[in-house]
Amino acid sequence: MIDVQHWLSALPPGVIYLIVAGVIGVESMGVPLPGEIVLVSSALLAATGVVEPEWVASAAAFGAIVGDSVGYAIGRRGGRPLLARLGRRFPKHLGPAQLARAEQSFARHGVWAVFFGRFVALLRILAGPLAGALHVPYRRFLVANAAGGLVWAFGTTYLLYSVGRAAEHWLKDISWVGLVLAVLAGLGSTWWLRRRAHRVESADGASSAAAVEVASPSAVVASGGQSVAVASGDQSAAVTPGVGPIRAGEH
Repeated sequence: MIDVQHWLSALPPGVIYLIVAGVIGVESMGVPLPGEIVLVSSALLAATGVVEPEWVASAAAFGAIVGDSVGYAIGRRGGRPLLARLGRRFPKHLGPAQLARAEQSFARHGVWAVFFGRFVALLRILAGPLAGALHVPYRRFLVANAAGGLVWAFGTTYLLYSVGRAAEHWLKDISWVGLVLAVLAGLGSTWWLRRRAHRVESADGASSAAAVEVASPSAVVASGGQSVAVASGDQSAAVTPGVGPIRAGEH
């Protein structure tokens, strides 16, 4: 991230704003790019006076909203086959496991997954295409998309800008502040996703155990009315026509 910040610092402010909007926009379309790193680096540059924080935040919000909308259109047109192709192309970021977790978030939270997904690395990439593939109504998607993009862009920018300005008098290199915050955000996102995946796996395991328990009683009926054998748990009974039931141990 420090290298990104140093590279951006050599560019004119207008170019930095375009890069912020472009990288975040392409990332929101479903292509794994370091959008958050670019935003953090630009926000730290704003704390040193290289760029203006309001323009960094505006560029990030614009890229997020437009990129998610384009990703929504692509996902609606391409559907699940498109997501499968993206998973084969980027298996570390968009593989079957990541797609399954994203779908679980949509199933549980609905359109709010788009809003909260802006703050989670995985959902930030998949929210637009996945919402389109699942045919989420666009008006509802746009409201959640715009709200999430604005809160994420302006919140992240001004948080880092304020922290950087406050720490400038005692830190020689304020990029470490952004690095620590980015690491904490990444760890928090990973913990959240793993926790949700563990809950889903536990629920699936409980459902499977219940299904096995229900299916344990068995019955065998011989055709032609010859005999009927019923087993349930540790008890069994045999029924022979004209004789009646015979308990286990009676014959």
